[in-house]
Amino acid sequence: MVSERIDRIKQTLPEWVRLVAVSKYHPASMIQEAYDGGQRIFGESHVQELVQKYDILPKDIEWHFIGHLQTNKVKYIAPFVSLIHAVDSEHLLREIDKQAKKCGRVIPVLMQVHVAKEETKFGFLPDELLAFMQSGAWQQYENVSIEGLMCMATNTDDEAQIAREFEQAQQLFEMVNAKWLNGKWKTRSWGMSDDYPIAVQHGSNMVRIGSLIFGERVYG
Repeated sequence: MVSERIDRIKQTLPEWVRLVAVSKYHPASMIQEAYDGGQRIFGESHVQELVQKYDILPKDIEWHFIGHLQTNKVKYIAPFVSLIHAVDSEHLLREIDKQAKKCGRVIPVLMQVHVAKEETKFGFLPDELLAFMQSGAWQQYENVSIEGLMCMATNTDDEAQIAREFEQAQQLFEMVNAKWLNGKWKTRSWGMSDDYPIAVQHGSNMVRIGSLIFGERVYG
């Protein structure tokens, strides 16, 4: 049972850590089952799939977009998305602001920082993030609310390396929050099915868990 798996995971999480149930590639019926069990936050990473699920599932679901978001797709989710996790460029931030303004919304977002030792990951390098915050350019966007950081660790069995990467993200979060945000940042989104216990030990208060809840998706 999906809802039983969610309950088991929540029992392992401190009360201040929010669970994003990563429902990408899984059918609406499984999301409905999780919803019926009390889960309200779901994460998707493909715009078309997210829009289709939004149309047919309960409207009090808090939809999080957790994948790499192309600027030309922002307009489709801007009317309803609750949080965009992976803002990896100012270009994307500008487009989210533009589309949010058209919808009369302020869209919460997280800046994605690249701490993994993998070229395939997206995000601001730590020095790029600091330079962007130092520039103050982010303050001109009135229809986005930057609420914290998101990162992904390297896909490795080396738990010490994963811990170092999450710790780097935590230190960046604290530095930026103290220097430019006066403590306004609240959200630290790191940790997935394989590494979320390490993430929580290193500052995360939002974990994105899919396969432990919904099982592995079989691709035909």
